[in-house]
Amino acid sequence: MAAAVARCEAAAFLGRWRLLLGGARAYNARPLRRRLGGVYIPDPSNPRTPEWQLQPAFEAKLYGRHGAASGVDPARLWPTPQQLAEIEAEERELWPALRDMEAALDVKEREAETKRRQREELIAARMAKMPQMIADWRREKEERKAKEHEEKERRQRLLAEARERFGHNLDHRSPQFQELMQEMEKARRKELKQQKKQRREEALAKKAAEAAAAAQLPAVEEEAEVETSLSQTT
Repeated sequence: MAAAVARCEAAAFLGRWRLLLGGARAYNARPLRRRLGGVYIPDPSNPRTPEWQLQPAFEAKLYGRHGAASGVDPARLWPTPQQLAEIEAEERELWPALRDMEAALDVKEREAETKRRQREELIAARMAKMPQMIADWRREKEERKAKEHEEKERRQRLLAEARERFGHNLDHRSPQFQELMQEMEKARRKELKQQKKQRREEALAKKAAEAAAAAQLPAVEEEAEVETSLSQTT
């Protein structure tokens, strides 16, 4: 209880003290650092001098603000030949000349025109091939359908033969049916081989006959010439 009363009395005392001071603060603020006269020149030998105040940009700023009073030699503010070349290169990249811009635009337009013409030629070439491509597609489709139909008929024949051989229907996935398919495939290959052999023999016989006929032709011509000469002499 006594502590609470003491705090209240202290607060009332401080409030009266603030009223007497007229709302002023109870401490002195640091004065503003104003340079009303002269020019601030950074001292390079002072270790407390910031590094950025020793750069050429700060010297240019001092010379631009105070002129000759800054003590800065304006000749040092000009860029070196290397810096000038870099500045010019950057300016050419960022702000190219109108002639260069027109030349670059012409190049882009020519490239776009070339691409457009090539695309049109490609489309025209493909459109010219389109009828043949459609015909090939239809032919392949018909061949595929014919092959599927032939395969279906062959399977039906195999199933019928298997039914005749075994006396009952077989599943096309059963081992007996697969064995029958292998036998028929072997027989078909044998038949194709025999047909190929027969065609080859026929081709050889035809070639031999043509060679024999070609060999007899000079003799016949010679005999005809002899007969002609004899008839002329008589």
